[in-house]
Amino acid sequence: MADTDTTISIKRAKPPRSETRETLTFFLKLALIVFVLRSFIVAPFSIPSQSMLPRLYIGDYLFVSKWNYGYSRWSLPWGVPLLPGRILGRDPARGDVVVFRGPEGNDHDVIKRVIGLPGDTIQMRGGQVILNGTAIPKQRIADFLIPLSPNYPGGSECPSEFEDSADGKPVCRYQQFRETLPGGRSYAVLDRGEQPNADETGVYMVPVGNVFVMGDNRDDSGDSRFDPPQGMGYVPMERIEGRAMVSFFSTDGSANWFLPWTWFSAARWSRIGEGF
Repeated sequence: MADTDTTISIKRAKPPRSETRETLTFFLKLALIVFVLRSFIVAPFSIPSQSMLPRLYIGDYLFVSKWNYGYSRWSLPWGVPLLPGRILGRDPARGDVVVFRGPEGNDHDVIKRVIGLPGDTIQMRGGQVILNGTAIPKQRIADFLIPLSPNYPGGSECPSEFEDSADGKPVCRYQQFRETLPGGRSYAVLDRGEQPNADETGVYMVPVGNVFVMGDNRDDSGDSRFDPPQGMGYVPMERIEGRAMVSFFSTDGSANWFLPWTWFSAARWSRIGEGF
């Protein structure tokens, strides 16, 4: 009887699974996905001030698209200096609502409307914007009313002379106007009356590589009309992080985090889903 060779295969035992290692790997992958998504595609932003009333309320939450104007270090969380200069840069259009990083010493995220592009001249006369020597049409429309709430209390946010009531509820009432930019883009702005430092200015010439921004709440906005630290001055293109895209939540500030049912009563549902 012929001998047959017998091959014996020995399987190596798999090392024991490490739940700690797998958990850490999962969270590292998740953090990388969030980093890429927030840096290059879309990021959330919350409204902390009233400078963009009537379009944006304190307590609004919105998504900001990150691809519109290119990328720089300020596209990344905390301004991590991984990108040199500005990559795939494109200029915003007049009327765009943009989020940008404030100037040195005031370097937090800010949201304003682009009014002037490189080479433009801007001036305020009697509360009206003069763009390249021509007054931007400003038409009076119905007063703007915003309910007083924990996010918008009387006194600190709404001076007493603007407090009023509507349907038996306390509100803040401002004069409202509609501005129309060259090309037909229009939006509402607020006016609290004569404010010499904001309504009467010299002529600004927007430098190359910068934009001139303003808040829609014209008499309560530290914007390009003012030098830092009172305002933003001209905003360099590389500091622009993205364009406002859509509101995804809004709260009047009356919710208690420990009482979940109040989250629904505090939500301003009509403001959710508003685009720009």
